[in-house]
Amino acid sequence: QVHLVESGGGLVQPGGSLRLSCAASGIIFNINDMDWYHQAPGKERELVASIARVGTTKYADSVKGRFTISRDNTKNTVYLQMNSLKPEDTGVYYCRATNTISRYVYWGRGTEVTVSS
Repeated sequence: QVHLVESGGGLVQPGGSLRLSCAASGIIFNINDMDWYHQAPGKERELVASIARVGTTKYADSVKGRFTISRDNTKNTVYLQMNSLKPEDTGVYYCRATNTISRYVYWGRGTEVTVSS
């Protein structure tokens, strides 16, 4: 059974930092591309950062220079380092895994981030 479990969310002041983690089990982690999505209150889920199985990264324009995605294949974990946080970064952050062979997609349940003074 596949599980993606996000953690690290919380309340932070504007300009602050958080590090999100997504621990995967039940999948062969190193053949999965990994993504972080953001869903702001009342809005659709949007892709913010991706890291391919080979380590290539991509970012949404809104987070470039502020967020960094990384992965540790020895720990089956993907991270999202979020710096210079803004109120518009508030919402739920979801982890997604895509098996690069079968194209199966798996989602975590999300972790909530609130950026407010």
